[in-house]
Amino acid sequence: MLLVVVALILVSFGFMVAVLITGTSLFAWISVGVSLLAFTLLVTEWILTRRRRRAESDQAKIITAEQAAEATAERPAVPEDGEADPEDPGEEDTDAADALLIPQIDAEVRVVDEYPRYHLARCPWLSGRETLPLQLSEARELGFTPCDRCRPDANLATLARAQHPKATALEDYPED
Repeated sequence: MLLVVVALILVSFGFMVAVLITGTSLFAWISVGVSLLAFTLLVTEWILTRRRRRAESDQAKIITAEQAAEATAERPAVPEDGEADPEDPGEEDTDAADALLIPQIDAEVRVVDEYPRYHLARCPWLSGRETLPLQLSEARELGFTPCDRCRPDANLATLARAQHPKATALEDYPED
């Protein structure tokens, strides 16, 4: 379309040259008419281009909204406060004796961002998830609770008892 407009402007320029050479006003009016036709085509093209771009933008927004709806449908809903997350393994029910021993244990556990549990490195729930290593004491201070699948409190307490079999009271466990 731009080439047509350029051609019309050149034709209009040619008629203006003819006006100057011949002095005929008819060529002047033809030049004005051709210039108005070029202007009309240029404005029409501009309006159509704007409408086309707006339609493409609207179509992209519709596609994006559809994709977002599909992604939301595939992903489990985020639980509201107080509801259990279906992916969350749940909290281990720690034995009272283990609970007294856990603060004395120096061990590394794993946490997953946005989930409230800490895990042993071999926990099956961790497979395919990005984990962060933390000291057990730090994880507990940050409010993480033990996973009920890998049962870190029970396993770490059992391991601590196996390493120090003669210890009978909490004070008998050596501090590292």
